Amino acid sequence: MDVIAWALVPVAGMLVAATAAVLIVGLALKGTASRDRATVLSAVAEVIRAVRGRR
Repeated sequence: MDVIAWALVPVAGMLVAATAAVLIVGLALKGTASRDRATVLSAVAEVIRAVRGRR
C-alpha cells in the first residue's frame, strides 16, 4: 500500500465511527419525550465511551 492509502484508512475509520454515533443518537432520540432526552444522551455517551475503551 502506498502512503496515501495509509493516511486514508484511519480517516475513513473515524468517519465511519462518527457517522455511526450520529445515527445512534438520532435513533435514540426519535420519539423520546423532551424530559427524557438528557438521560438518553447520557446513556449513549456512556456506551460510546465503553466501546472506545475509556471506561
